[in-house]
Amino acid sequence: MNKSFREIFNAHSGRLIHKFDHYFEIYDRYFSKYQGKEIVILEIGIAHGGSLQIWKKYFGEKVKIYAVDINPDCKKLAEDNIQIFIGSQQDPEFLSEMIGKMPRPDIILDDGGHMMKQQITSFNMLYNHLKDGGVYVCEDTCTSYWYEYGGGLRRKGTFVEFSKKLIDSLYTSHFKNRKITASELTKSINAIHFYDSVVVFEKRLRPEPVHVNKGEKSVNHDEDPVAGKRTFIHRVIKKLRSI
Repeated sequence: MNKSFREIFNAHSGRLIHKFDHYFEIYDRYFSKYQGKEIVILEIGIAHGGSLQIWKKYFGEKVKIYAVDINPDCKKLAEDNIQIFIGSQQDPEFLSEMIGKMPRPDIILDDGGHMMKQQITSFNMLYNHLKDGGVYVCEDTCTSYWYEYGGGLRRKGTFVEFSKKLIDSLYTSHFKNRKITASELTKSINAIHFYDSVVVFEKRLRPEPVHVNKGEKSVNHDEDPVAGKRTFIHRVIKKLRSI
C-alpha cells in the first residue's frame, strides 16, 4: 500500500528537508496518482538533498529524478535514478540546454531561489516541455508578497500576478470579440489552483467547449434555456461596456 507524503516525511532520517507542513496534503492531492509508476520528475532547488531522497521513497523505484541547483556542491548528491544539473533557473540558455538532455517530465516542482524572475523564467521555459497530463508546481509563492524577493501586494511582475493573468486565457473561447488570444502555452493549461504559497498548473490540451443536452423538456420557455442564458450574458456585457 502506498504511503502518504507525511508518513514518509515523519519516518525520514536522511538529508535535511525543509517544507511548510500544509504542502504535504497538496503533494498527495496531485502526486499520489503517480506512485509506483514509471515517471519523470524535475525539481528546481536541491538545498541539502532531503526532498530528493523522499521523492524516491514516495514514487518508488521506477521514478527518474532530475534536479537543478546553482550550487556546484550539490552535484555530489547525485545517486541511482537522480541526475543533477548545475546552473541558474533564470538563465534561458542553461534551461534550454538542460531540456535537451532529459525526457519530458510528468512533474515539475519549482522550489528554487523564489525570486520573481527565477520563477517566471523557469515557467516560461519549462512548462511546454512538461508532458500532456502533467503537473507544474511552483512553491513558496509567498515571496510574491515579500519586497526583498521582488514581491509586494498586487505588485506588477510577481509570480502570483503573472499566474493571475493566465486565468483569463482559460476563457478565450467565450471572449472572441476581445483581444485575448490563446498561445500554445495557455491552450494547454487545463486548470490553475492557488493555495497558501503554492500555485499548481494542470497541463492538458483543452478542446473548445460544447453545450450538451439530455432529457425531455418539462417546462415551456420562449427560447432555449441555454440560448437564453447566452442572450442575457451578452446583454449584461453590452451594458457594462457602455458604462
